[in-house]
Formats: sequence, C-alpha cells, structure tokens
Amino acid sequence: MPSGEWNIVYYESLSGDIPVYDFIENLSPTAKSKVSNTFDLLAEHGIKLGLPHVKKVTGTKLWELRILGGDSIRVFYVATSGRTFLMLHGFIKKSQKAPKKEIKIAIARLKEYKSRES
Repeated sequence: MPSGEWNIVYYESLSGDIPVYDFIENLSPTAKSKVSNTFDLLAEHGIKLGLPHVKKVTGTKLWELRILGGDSIRVFYVATSGRTFLMLHGFIKKSQKAPKKEIKIAIARLKEYKSRES
C-alpha cells in the first residue's frame, strides 16, 4: 500500500476476487510501475490531486485515475469514509470518452460494496 495521508484499498467481490489488483498484475512491468507511482501520488495528495491525474466522471460519483503514458490505463475509484479511496475498476481506455460499459461495471461494484457496508 502506498504511504501517505490517504489509504488505497481494492474492491473485493463476494467471491473474493480483487479485479483491480488482478488487472494491474496482468500489466507489463513498466505499466505496473506507472500505476504504482500514480497510486502513490493519489495517496499523498488525496482529493487535492487534479488534472492530468484525476478527472470526475460526469453524472456519477466516480473519479477516473489517469495513468499517464501511451497505454491509456484508467482506474475508476471513489472516496469513502476514513480518508480512503476504493479502487473499483481498471481498464485500458481506447476512445476519448470513458466507455459506458466500463462505467457500469464500476457503478455495479460500488453498489454491491455499499450494500455490504450497511
């Protein structure tokens, strides 16, 4: 886990899968390093980290963590209680706008996570 004022946690499904972790593990070593460095920035700067690293997903509670470089790696996340970021869904962005399919996956995971928290 990156050091800093904010914690970064991964969404875990009911079956025990950790999709963002699995997504990162399947990246190249160079891409993994870029993701790790960007997670460190997010943990250090928290909600003050802005463009080009983070961007609000319009019409949702999601934020898009933008890993800079030619790979267009993105991770959707939300801020939760206790100065924690919950990483919901990682993907390779192939178009200008975040695909609705990817947003739906992140929103479904957030709903499922919240249902367990209440």
